[in-house]
Amino acid sequence: MSKINAGIIGATGMVGQRFITLLANHPYFNISVLAASPRSAGKKYSETIEGRWKMPVDIPDQVKDMIVYDASEVEKVSSMCDFVFCAVEMSKEETRKLEEMYAKAETPVVSSNSAYRGYADVPMLIAEINGSHLDVIEAQKKRLGTKTGYVVVKPNCSIQSYVPMLTPLLNYGIESVAVSTYQAISGAGKTFDEMPEIIDNVIPYIGGEEEKSEQEPLKIWGGIKDGIVENAQSPAITAQCIRVPVTDGHLAAVFVKFKGAKPSKEEILKLWRDFKGEPQILDLPSAPKQFIYYFEEDNRPQTKPDRDLENGMAISAGRLREDLTGVYDYKFIGLSHNTLRGAAGGGVLSAELLYRKGFIVKK
Repeated sequence: MSKINAGIIGATGMVGQRFITLLANHPYFNISVLAASPRSAGKKYSETIEGRWKMPVDIPDQVKDMIVYDASEVEKVSSMCDFVFCAVEMSKEETRKLEEMYAKAETPVVSSNSAYRGYADVPMLIAEINGSHLDVIEAQKKRLGTKTGYVVVKPNCSIQSYVPMLTPLLNYGIESVAVSTYQAISGAGKTFDEMPEIIDNVIPYIGGEEEKSEQEPLKIWGGIKDGIVENAQSPAITAQCIRVPVTDGHLAAVFVKFKGAKPSKEEILKLWRDFKGEPQILDLPSAPKQFIYYFEEDNRPQTKPDRDLENGMAISAGRLREDLTGVYDYKFIGLSHNTLRGAAGGGVLSAELLYRKGFIVKK
């Protein structure tokens, strides 16, 4: 069977580059068109990216000579692909307008951007956790007036370093969560050369991140009512988000309080060990075999050696222990690769799930 043709919108940025490396030899998808800003349009991809390639591997040969199109030429780009990945660096309003234009051109959009995350009829997907939210696509298509076009988004990169571990504990009744995230500079689309102010430094503020960290998990855990996602009302989450001098990998320090009787440490570890979702059941190409890894060592997980577990798609946990102060019940450390699991890899995994469930088809 022939592969599904995928376009990449925002192909010259850091997340767009990640999409290219992940899709270069993908079993389901073929890169059929690259698009970016007007200043890149009309040039070969290798020319537009000269001096700006940020990936640890070379530019795949198959895209070097591809001509980059203007992303605003929606009809032309849409005619060359079955769906698009979107990773543009634009304002929320501009991004939302562009993604809606592609959806209305009957081209499904798998977005790494935040513009549509707050919409109740737009699935915000962590594929192992809330695949059932794909059911709201029908309501979105009615709103947009489309037959096949829609938008699916991925959540904030940092929440994937702790939401997977909290999810199987929800049945015990989590009352509150306090989390501090220590976030890599690639989350800002930067390298050390581009962000010299972070060298030998920590910046204790990342604009908008704390609000996203506190609110987005409630949508992930929400239920479907009247065809749209209704956010969960609990637990209460308070967050601090800090930029640290690390290339890739977001680490979280998490504190959890339960409403009633708390689970034992052994019960929590078993829940983490056994936790799997549709990507594992369907054996999707990008899915980690083990979703959550737990490290027994006191000094793990560590960002540099552990962020690339299972091609950067696994989540790591460690240092699970009781909070002896009684303020919280347990505390632990979480880690995820922000540009793989958190951004492009998570987008590819979402697209794989959409494809296997019949939401992405050849035009």
